[in-house]
Amino acid sequence: MAVDMTRTGRPGRGRPVARSLLGMFLSVFVAFVAVGAFGQESQQTVDKRFYRLGVGDQLRVTVYDEPELSGEFEVAATGTVNLPLIGEVVAEGRTITEVENAAKEKYLDGYLKAPSVSIEVLNYRPFYILGEVNAPGSYPYVNGMTVLNAVALAGGFTYRASEDSVLLQRQGVEGETSVDITTPVLPGDVLTVEERFF
Repeated sequence: MAVDMTRTGRPGRGRPVARSLLGMFLSVFVAFVAVGAFGQESQQTVDKRFYRLGVGDQLRVTVYDEPELSGEFEVAATGTVNLPLIGEVVAEGRTITEVENAAKEKYLDGYLKAPSVSIEVLNYRPFYILGEVNAPGSYPYVNGMTVLNAVALAGGFTYRASEDSVLLQRQGVEGETSVDITTPVLPGDVLTVEERFF
């Protein structure tokens, strides 16, 4: 009985290798398309009016007519921003407007007569992706991200992944929520890709 060894040099290996190569090609293609979507405008962007600051957010603080009090600052592990003259201002869990007002109140307390404080986010804190992806960990947030973009950045799904079972944990929301690949991702989100049952 003749055995066809022309493709692999080993019996019975031709089709599995072809399937494996096809799967790798499709994974790379999906990742390329997903990452490419970052360059397009998306309606799922961070609304700065309601965005709650968190540890790791990098801010530009501008105090009008006071360049020595202005600069770039990061929300520390304590959840505060350490500003010149006035020291720590609580930032974690607050909106930008709330932090601006808190800084103004502190500057009014014996430092400036009519302070005008403006804050903008330079870099958002990272998001986290865990579970059945090829490179779990933390990644820089990009405005307009979806779960699919996040998975692509993490090297794609593993062969054990349940692509329809992704859990999302978000700051200020109790517990985890089941989401799909089109769900928007926000800074600080924790995504967990679950294992599928064979």
